[in-house]
Amino acid sequence: MAVRDAAHANDVRLQARGAELGMAGVPVQVRNPELAGVTTQEGPFLTSALPVAGFAIVEADTLAEAVALVSGSPCAVAHGVVEVWPLHEPPGA
Repeated sequence: MAVRDAAHANDVRLQARGAELGMAGVPVQVRNPELAGVTTQEGPFLTSALPVAGFAIVEADTLAEAVALVSGSPCAVAHGVVEVWPLHEPPGA
């Protein structure tokens, strides 16, 4: 219980820093080849041995800082995994 409570408290600290946390819902694949028409298909398309439980957008100056910030989150603590994907702004943004 104490470990779980500490992990959830970590999420509260991330939110206080401005992190956007969310739960993953049912994904939808969207296609619009050559603007010929939009089609959608529900279902998970990501291949993973583990479920995707949610996401957070965390502001950090370095990858190391981001890793440190999320290392106490519930998924990391509960023998799951947290993937950190650096987001880069497109050129000219």
